[in-house]
Amino acid sequence: MGLLKTAAKVAVASSVHGRVQRRQQSRWAAQDQAAAQPADYAPHPPTTPAPAGATPVSDTNEVLAQLKQLGELREAGILTDHEFEAQKVRILAR
Repeated sequence: MGLLKTAAKVAVASSVHGRVQRRQQSRWAAQDQAAAQPADYAPHPPTTPAPAGATPVSDTNEVLAQLKQLGELREAGILTDHEFEAQKVRILAR
């Protein structure tokens, strides 16, 4: 009877170990894939030239609203820190 209990414990331990190992490998693969992507992988919105005589949009309230929304996206985990910084630079460069 003791032999069957030991065999059952070994089977459960082996199963758990296999699942943990597969989960870790998939996480590491995702991290490797994310690290292999180019630095400015974030898609840039298409830019259209401003019509002649038009004043550039530099409304402070609009810029602040965009930065606030960008910060909320980062806090929610939608944007990575790298994507956040790239978009922040884009917004502030206007």
